[in-house]
Amino acid sequence: MQDFKLNRELAHLAVLQRTELLGKHLKKLRKLFGRYLFTVFFSKYFINPNKISKNYYDLMEKEFFLIKKYLKKEDRVLSIGSGIGGLEVLINKTFDTNTFFIEKNYISKKVKYGWDSKNQEAYNNLSLLADFLLNNGVSQKKFSLFDFDKNDLPNIKFDVIISLYSLDYHYEFNLYKDYLLKVMNPKSVLIFDTIRPEFFNSVFKKVEIIKQDLDTIHKSKRIACKDFKN
Repeated sequence: MQDFKLNRELAHLAVLQRTELLGKHLKKLRKLFGRYLFTVFFSKYFINPNKISKNYYDLMEKEFFLIKKYLKKEDRVLSIGSGIGGLEVLINKTFDTNTFFIEKNYISKKVKYGWDSKNQEAYNNLSLLADFLLNNGVSQKKFSLFDFDKNDLPNIKFDVIISLYSLDYHYEFNLYKDYLLKVMNPKSVLIFDTIRPEFFNSVFKKVEIIKQDLDTIHKSKRIACKDFKN
């Protein structure tokens, strides 16, 4: 049995970021008492951090095996909306990657999990993200954190860019399009979830569907894209 090192604060963030970790009792509490009390109280104090840690590891391991073939040793990886970074820990341990994170640095008072055209919804903490990475074996020199709202983003070319259930899932792809044009080369791979995979055939030269979530509300598909079209 494997798991991550999670304290209650990190387990709280994990639950807010991945609703699969909620469980039936927390979903009922959210429905009964509303999103505000769920966000600030129930999702923090009515959880078992040890159980969340194990379940979160299992979930991230599945995500890792799904995208593993797109990664190689010492890749430069950009993660957009990664959450607390469990997937990136597994990637780093396997491929010794250099990982850059772009995140929001606050928790919304009422986490809604819907479409946010202005990209203002957030549930992360950069300090806790750094603690999680360090406590789970990622060297300080192997990761860099960037606050999206400070407009000081990394300006280098990346081999792989990952944005699971974030880019074009909660907010418009075009919010990042110009930036992605700067940091991708023709061989870079962009992996994200969307409900409109066909649209991206007009944006990229190569689009591959690697996962389908047909039993969820959004009916999204995960795609791996290469090479922007002119």
